[in-house]
Amino acid sequence: MADVRSDVLVIIPTYNEADNIGKLIDELMSRYPHHLDVLVIDDNSPDATADIVRTQKKRYGDRLHLIERERKQGLGTAYIAGFRYGLQRGYAFLAEMDADYSHDPAALEQMLQEARHYDLVIGSRYINNTVNVVNWPLARLVLSKTASMYTRWVTGLPVSDPTSGYKCFRADMLRKIDLHRVNSQGYSFQIEMNYRVWKLGGSLQEIPIIFIDRTVGQSKMSRKNIVEAVWIVWFLKAKSILRLL
Repeated sequence: MADVRSDVLVIIPTYNEADNIGKLIDELMSRYPHHLDVLVIDDNSPDATADIVRTQKKRYGDRLHLIERERKQGLGTAYIAGFRYGLQRGYAFLAEMDADYSHDPAALEQMLQEARHYDLVIGSRYINNTVNVVNWPLARLVLSKTASMYTRWVTGLPVSDPTSGYKCFRADMLRKIDLHRVNSQGYSFQIEMNYRVWKLGGSLQEIPIIFIDRTVGQSKMSRKNIVEAVWIVWFLKAKSILRLL
């Protein structure tokens, strides 16, 4: 097992994030100089996102890691690859983070503090009956809130924002999950991982975040992701009832 400088690995999937990734890595490294490492998983971005990361690796050395995949394979498979990478190298905490600055790097500090006491910490946009979302059109906000309520109604999952992609897992908890069985993407991946942690008896904690929609680049959300999120909750519930989860 390789030595690591930190017990925290922040996993950032990318596809055409050349306008964001360099700035984000610099901020994470300067804000948390001794507390975390960063892993970028790039799906062969045509805008040369990976080239930017390779250039920065010359500056940050072993604190910055890069996995380059041959084609666009989806958010869920990227995170699974990141989890396996981090677990193999002995990190104690593995965090998920978007590359587009919708997730404020400053909020990561509280998330990591809470992760010392909980198996999964989720950055919530909707905690305590508030809505902390900036720059979203009303239709997308309604869709997201409806998806959250729908997920809780079907599964009983005690999470206000089950589709949030800003979160931190304890490695010990991830080792209990059969990652080979996780095949969801997008919103559904976040729901499924939360559900699996909960059903394994893991402790969950939500902290409030302010979600700011990207100002540079294009959203990766698709109609396919939305459709998958509709049926995945019933699939997970059925598998749980049949003890096949």
